[in-house]
Amino acid sequence: MDLINDRQAGVTEVLEREQSVEPAEETRLQGDWYVVHTYSGYENKIKVDLSKRVESMNMQDKIFEVIIPEEQEVEYKNGKRKVTNKRIFPGYVIVNMIMDDDSWYVVRHTPGVTGFVGSGSKPIPLHQEEIDKIRRQMGLMEKKTMIIDIEIGESIRVKTGPFANFEGVVRELLPEKGKIRVNISMFGRETPVELDYEQIEKI
Repeated sequence: MDLINDRQAGVTEVLEREQSVEPAEETRLQGDWYVVHTYSGYENKIKVDLSKRVESMNMQDKIFEVIIPEEQEVEYKNGKRKVTNKRIFPGYVIVNMIMDDDSWYVVRHTPGVTGFVGSGSKPIPLHQEEIDKIRRQMGLMEKKTMIIDIEIGESIRVKTGPFANFEGVVRELLPEKGKIRVNISMFGRETPVELDYEQIEKI
C-alpha cells in the first residue's frame, strides 16, 4: 500500500513540475506568423519601432519576433565580388504573435504599418511550411542569387591562378557554382577550364 502511495505521489510531483513551465515559454509556442504590409523602404525602421513599442507596452507575452525576409545577392562586375542583402518581399515584415485586440492594435498602429495581410479585416497567419521556407531562404543564406556582367562569347583575361595572364573566351556560365567555363588558348589549342568569377576580367 505504501508503495502504491509513493508511486502516486511521484506521478503527482512530475505533473506539478510539468505544469510549472514558465508562462512565457508556453505562450511563445502558441504564436502564429502574420504578414504585415508597410511602406516600402521603411522595413528596418518599422522593425525597430515595433520592438520598442512591444517593450514599452509590456506586450512581450503576445508579440515575440519581427523579421524582414532577406537573401544574399552576389554580384560580379569586372571580376570583383559584391554581396548585398536583398528584400525577398519589399514592403512587408513578418511578425510572430498571438493575435488579439491588444496585440493587433500595437502592430497596426506602429508608424509606417498599413495593415495585415488577410481576408478583409481579419489577419490570416502563415502556414508553418510557408514560414519554414522563408526562414530557410533568409536564414541559412545557402541559396544566393548570382548577377554577373559577362556573357557567353566574350573575351576575358585570367588575373590569378595557374592560368594568370592567359586569355580566353567564355563558353558557359555556372552561377550555382560561382564559376564560368572558358576556352583558353594554350600551345596552339583551346583548353576548357573552370574559373571563379573573381579570377577573370573582361578585355
